[in-house]
Amino acid sequence: MMPMQTDTSSVRLDVWLWRARFFKTRSLSAKACDSGHIRLERFGKVARIEKASTLVKPDDRLIFAFGTRLFDIVIANTGERRGPASEAQSLYRQASVTTDTTTNA
Repeated sequence: MMPMQTDTSSVRLDVWLWRARFFKTRSLSAKACDSGHIRLERFGKVARIEKASTLVKPDDRLIFAFGTRLFDIVIANTGERRGPASEAQSLYRQASVTTDTTTNA
């Protein structure tokens, strides 16, 4: 019988959001995941997340609202722990999105 291999490059979404300091507790992070308000883009396909146990990995794109802010980020690293803010900020980068600031009157 072969031992189970674990994929160290992926982590549960609720754990990652907590490690990246988007939520103060893991239970708040899990509630946000279960709410269905988070979108995951992988390989050009967008999916609505409804489970905190969804696995995410580097280069996945997350889109979600928190308070009055809209986050559009790309996961850069899964991280090993919930560290200081500087370490948490290294776990993601802003997605490069072109916004049209012109208005049609």
